[in-house]
Amino acid sequence: MPKKGKLTQLLAILGSIFAWLPLLAPVFFSLGRLFRGGSFLFDYLMPAELFPAALLGGGLLLWAAIRARIYREWIGWSLLASILLLVGSQALAVATGIASGRTPMSSPWFYAVMAGLILFILALLITAVSGVRLARELFKKA
Repeated sequence: MPKKGKLTQLLAILGSIFAWLPLLAPVFFSLGRLFRGGSFLFDYLMPAELFPAALLGGGLLLWAAIRARIYREWIGWSLLASILLLVGSQALAVATGIASGRTPMSSPWFYAVMAGLILFILALLITAVSGVRLARELFKKA
């Protein structure tokens, strides 16, 4: 029987907050700098740097999804994809010399690393959106 109690709702809310944090933080920091009169600078690597928060959020969301028996596949597979894509793109960057600067950014390897990073961010986005959908479903009146 699905558990849609207060604990599951709390897990879904906290998980959603932590899952969205790495995606929204670069936007808020960029807009904050822009509104203070500076130029618009967007740190596209920040979601990877804040991945521990996304991992915590994804874990909480997966726990809530397992308890509620909904959105398990979406959250589980997208969380696994984000882990594999981040590790894979970092390993590729180190192996090809992109991370150290030995290989120029005009190299095809740079574009492969960036493609991995973009797919990582998309997987994080799927996890975060699934978390919001899970929370909405848990708070729906029967």
